[in-house]
Amino acid sequence: MLSALRMTAFGVVDEAELELGPGLTALTGETGAGKTMIVSGLGHLLGSRGDAGIVRRGAERAVVEGRWEVPDDVAARVRELGGDAEDGELVTLRQVSAQGRSRAVVGGAGVPISALADVIGEIATIHGQSGQMRLSSPDRQRELLDAHAKPAQLERYRANFAERRAAAAELQELEQQSLARAREADMLRFGLDEIAAVAPQPGEDDALAAEQAKLMDLDELRSLAGTAHEALSGSETDYDAPSAVALAGEARKALTALAGRDEAAAALAGRAVELTMLAGELAADVAGYVDDLVADPLRLEAVGQRRGALAGLTRKYGTTVDEVLAWAESSAARLGELVGSDERIEVLRARIAELDAALAADAAAISAARRAAAEDLAEQVRSELAALAMPHAELRFDVTDAPIGPHGADRIELLFTANPGSEPAPLGKVASGGELSRVRLALEVVLADAGAHHTYVFDEVDAGVGGAVGLEIGRRLQRLAAHSQVIVVTHLAQVAAFADAHFVVAKESDGQVTTSGVRLLTDDQRAAELARMMGGASSSTKGIEHAQELLAQAAR
Repeated sequence: MLSALRMTAFGVVDEAELELGPGLTALTGETGAGKTMIVSGLGHLLGSRGDAGIVRRGAERAVVEGRWEVPDDVAARVRELGGDAEDGELVTLRQVSAQGRSRAVVGGAGVPISALADVIGEIATIHGQSGQMRLSSPDRQRELLDAHAKPAQLERYRANFAERRAAAAELQELEQQSLARAREADMLRFGLDEIAAVAPQPGEDDALAAEQAKLMDLDELRSLAGTAHEALSGSETDYDAPSAVALAGEARKALTALAGRDEAAAALAGRAVELTMLAGELAADVAGYVDDLVADPLRLEAVGQRRGALAGLTRKYGTTVDEVLAWAESSAARLGELVGSDERIEVLRARIAELDAALAADAAAISAARRAAAEDLAEQVRSELAALAMPHAELRFDVTDAPIGPHGADRIELLFTANPGSEPAPLGKVASGGELSRVRLALEVVLADAGAHHTYVFDEVDAGVGGAVGLEIGRRLQRLAAHSQVIVVTHLAQVAAFADAHFVVAKESDGQVTTSGVRLLTDDQRAAELARMMGGASSSTKGIEHAQELLAQAAR
């Protein structure tokens, strides 16, 4: 239930606040006073499109705020959005800037406009001119019949249909790409087989390049190593040539003798001993290195061939062996996906067959439920229409077979005629605006859930009707308001008389700016307003008396 509505700088409304209660609330006022702005403000709380045109001239933004009493399931939905509905009270806000930017807040959390519409759409409905036009659409007519039939299989059917549609789309894509996948798989298998035949090892190309360079430069390496060995150990042909080992030995002897005479030189003697040992070890290692430098033409040829095989891979699959191995790893994974796609095709085909069978069975059950409910719903609506001064109205839901679709396998059309002897035809083609209003109200009264505590807003529900019919409309709104909150914008006193609370929208002008305001009427003020609405002066005795009689009649 909407417990309060506050609007700021919204169209002609500068500042307005309505404290609302359960039951039937009427909004009246002279033509052009701004009643439509109140409905438009409520529409913005239900997610309607906002633009800069609704912002009052000179204001930075238009703001509509609603305070709602919501059930536990709606409060839980608000918490999912990051908002709060403490003790079942929810505050929603819609703001539109003068530049046209829109903002929505639900329970203190900023949300997309669509989320606002989803939340409030569960607890409130606006019936205006657009609602009448929507009543003419097959989709809305199907929704109305389903609201009465309540097919038990419908939710499952819709879920299965959505799954089947997604599976069919995936299957179509996989089948269309089958040839391309086969080609890609063959290419990957060829590459993987080629790499497996060579069996490269991580870093192998760098290691072989270094080995090949060593084998090819063997003579130069031996010359350099020999020079180093001769400098360390001495020449085998020139016995007088100095060597590092011999010189280090002489230095050790001298420093050892020096240390025997001067303790301060002991450390120097120790380092000389270490140097002699290091020089000897280095000379031995260089000699070993020289001995290992043996020409191996066969190994050089083998290394060259192996590098050639690796080069064949690096030309195709990466600039290095490591990149080739990375390609092989990713390609093996991709090949698994491609092979799995073929398996997925079979899984999808089997699942689609299962879903087709389930959909056919559920569609048949849904059709049966709709056909069974169609006449009952039409009969109840016909009874309501008779009370709304349409005693000869004929209305029926025509349920015919149709291809399987998102909502079943039925084509549903609401057929109507207001005149006896006329063959019923599609509602949208033959019903006038006033007749559409009454059909819509009759359906709402019949379909209203006594436990729903919904908020209904009716605008132009009395369009094109007169006083006697207005009384019947008022009675039905009153009956609907027995278990739901009903807000009606009306120009008929016969409708407004049934209200539990009556607000009037009045405009004022200073010659330059027009402003509309909203005020709650007292009992005496209600009689004056009803007198005005019936075409008399609001202060005339006869008009007031007539209005009071109307209020008394509505109270009975």
